[in-house]
Amino acid sequence: MAKDLSISYLLDFYGQMLTDKQREVTEFYYNDDLSLAEIADHCHITRQGVRDSIKRAEAQLREYEEKLGLARRFVEIQAGLDEITRCAQDISIYNDKFLGSAEVEKRTARICELASQLND
Repeated sequence: MAKDLSISYLLDFYGQMLTDKQREVTEFYYNDDLSLAEIADHCHITRQGVRDSIKRAEAQLREYEEKLGLARRFVEIQAGLDEITRCAQDISIYNDKFLGSAEVEKRTARICELASQLND
């Protein structure tokens, strides 16, 4: 069974929406890198039961993302914040070279600070 590592990312967003057993075996498989046999021994179920549970969880996670788009939106917001920070830094550099405005420097520093807070 080939691992789709995007599932680990989707688990961060939607894992709590899975059943406890689905979440547990999927986290063991993707986050802890346990084999199906190791998970089966730990959870006292068959290897096939583990595989089926993981496959159902993967399908559910993809469906949640398709309907809700939280992971995609998060990536878009992160990219937007990175671009806002770069633009503010560029403005600050331009200001230092040509304008020397304390107000512009203060505002660009505040933009970078807010973007950093939102990024965390």
